[in-house]
Formats: sequence, structure tokens, C-alpha cells
Amino acid sequence: MTPIQTSLGSILVVDDQSANRRVVSTLLSREGYAVVSAGSGEEALASYDACQPDLILLDMMMPGMDGFEVMAALKERGLGVPVVFVTAAHDRDLLLRAFDAGVVDYVTKPFLPEELIARVNAHVGLKLTRDRLERVASERQELVNLVAHDLKNPLSSVLFASDILRTNAVRAERIPRYLDMIYESANDAIGYIRHYLETQAGASRNECEGAACADLSETLRWLANRYEFQLDAQGIELTVTTPPPGTKVAIDDRVLRQVAENLVSNAMKYAPNGELLLSGRPGAPGYWQLVAADRGPGIPAHQQRELFKPFSRLGAAEVDGVSSGLGLSLAKQIIANAGGQLWYEDREGGGSVFVIELPAAAATPTPALA
Repeated sequence: MTPIQTSLGSILVVDDQSANRRVVSTLLSREGYAVVSAGSGEEALASYDACQPDLILLDMMMPGMDGFEVMAALKERGLGVPVVFVTAAHDRDLLLRAFDAGVVDYVTKPFLPEELIARVNAHVGLKLTRDRLERVASERQELVNLVAHDLKNPLSSVLFASDILRTNAVRAERIPRYLDMIYESANDAIGYIRHYLETQAGASRNECEGAACADLSETLRWLANRYEFQLDAQGIELTVTTPPPGTKVAIDDRVLRQVAENLVSNAMKYAPNGELLLSGRPGAPGYWQLVAADRGPGIPAHQQRELFKPFSRLGAAEVDGVSSGLGLSLAKQIIANAGGQLWYEDREGGGSVFVIELPAAAATPTPALA
């Protein structure tokens, strides 16, 4: 449903008398409202479905569907806008029934234009304010989810390297690599925090200045260097196939690493003691793909439909006790915002394949058909 855009708001006027609709519509239009009118309950429901208004002025007594029946049908649709009854009735019990039905106010006929405008202004103003507050709350919750998710991978790397060093069982030649892992992961975490602090609330998380691009080969090498020891600890053999040097895709490099890290961490959780193939390859014309393929149990067909929905998990239970189920949902959203796609395929011979497909950036080798 596409709401009518106007400076003040949109109003659906429902009355079986055309003269009443004309008078009310003219009055509200002069005040700056966008007005849609309906002459019956059926027309009112069709108009509500077509362009959800910010307020409904609903005649209580109409032939066919009366105001109460219209209210019941609207509530079945998940009514999210205020309804004001317009009625000639002054019966107290009838008006109480109207409030029980869910209306927020009523105006009696004949009405004073000033009174009608005052009531409309009040209820539309409250509705638009509520909408703004809900948007702010949703944007803030999304930001919290993004920060929590993006900090998880670098902090997990810090914890992994720290635990290895604390056991004193690490080979001496590997100690510098573990120290580098701690240092770089902590830097990544601070970088993510700084990025969010500098980004206006509600802005796209992968919005970058200028023509942002990521080197696909460098991203794959970075993933291999960062996760080599962690994959080894899980008994996972890593194979990396890089595309030609200079292959770039149109997304910020930090954002691509974050999304790809999620695929690697999922392989460690759900496909241990196997293999992981990370590769860059041509996709559709003008696109390149980053592919993560494991030899885990794969995803059953009935779960694939839920795979990219928020708070869905690959397995039946949490593996590390901190999984939010947001990773793949956020990853798909991020890639879509960059003009690409993220999808799942069954791997021939068993296992899972996750494919990130992104537009080729300027000055990148032209991908040939696979």
C-alpha cells in the first residue's frame, strides 16, 4: 500500500450522502489535506487497501455495511489509523458502543467546520507523531542489531587468539600471528564503532563516500589470513581460489569483509571437520561472485525458505550461546543495498554454498560468462 503524500496528511471520508462527502472533502482540502471519499462500506475498505490514509472520517449509519461493520472489517485488516465517527445520533449507549468498537472520537451532525478541523488536526497530528516515533525506534533497534552483529566476529577472533596464547601450548613461530590477530581484530572493532558514531542514525550502513569498491582477491586473502588458525582448530581444510588481480566490486571493502566473515563463521559453527572453499568467480554479465562452499550437512529444503529471515538460525540450537539469528538476514539486506544478491545453493556431493553477487566496479576486468 502506498500512502498519499501531502504536507498535512491524508484522510478517507466515508458517507453514503454525496452532498456530505462533497462538503467535508472541500473543507479538508482547503486545509491542505489529501482527501479520498467513499460512498459505502465496501468502497471504504477498497480505498483503505489501495492507499492507507492517516485518518478515517466514518459515517456511523449507512445502508448496507454500517459504521460498526466497517470498523470490524478494518480491524481484521490490522487497522493502524485513527477513526472518527461522524453521526447524527446522540444516544449515549450508541456512542459508548462506538468507542468499544475502536473509534478514537466522534463528531455530531450538523457539525461546526471549526470543530471538525480541530478534531481532525489533533488526531492526524497524533498519528503522524506516533509514526515518526516508531520509525526512530525501528532505526535505533536496527543500529543496535548491526553494531552487536559486527562486533561479534572481531571480538570472537580476539577471544580465540587470547585463549590459545593463555594455554602456552602454541608453537613459538605462531605467536606473532596470534598477536597480530588480536591487534587487527581489536582495530576492526574500534573501526566499526567509529563508523557507526560518525554515521547519522538511519543512514544505510554501507553508504560510502565516492565510488566505494572492494578488491575481491584482497578480500579473499584477508579472510584466509584472519581465519586460517580458527578453521584449522575446527578441523576445516581451507581452499582459496582468487579471481584475476584488480577484480573489484562496487561495495565498501570493510562491508564486504563483514558479510563474508559471517559466512566463514557459519561454516565453522555448522560444518566442522570438513572443508571450506572460498572463491571469486564471474557471475552474471557485469557482476562478480564471492562463494563460500562447505561440506557440512547442508540446509533442509523446508528450512531454506526461512534462511534469510530475521532471527532464523542455520541449526536447531545455538552453537556458541550468543547467536542472534540476524547474520544472514542482515547480510542479505546489506548486499541488496549495494545492488547485489546473496543466496543459498545445495552443494553437489553434500554441503552448503552461499553466493554473494555484486556489480563490478569501474576499471575491473570484464567478467566472462562462467
